[in-house]
Amino acid sequence: MAKINFKPNEDRVLVEAAPAEQKTASGLIIPDTAKEKPQKGKVIAVGEGLKDKPVTVKVGDQVLYGKYSGTEINIDGKEYLIMRNSDIFGII
Repeated sequence: MAKINFKPNEDRVLVEAAPAEQKTASGLIIPDTAKEKPQKGKVIAVGEGLKDKPVTVKVGDQVLYGKYSGTEINIDGKEYLIMRNSDIFGII
């Protein structure tokens, strides 16, 4: 994995979303128009946190987050999500 030259501010976290599912459990192929946004991903970078609330995840953690959490950004041609630490439901 290439090093990202990006440091989030305060309690923000940079997440690389997991790829969307290609097949259902029964083996049916899901078309691009029907794929749901993934709700899990890998933490790529974390901010310093707030004075009274430290960031609770670290780089490399696999996390679950809300379906509409974060803002999509493009860094070096790759899509990422940037979200607040509080948007993350937990570590898996």
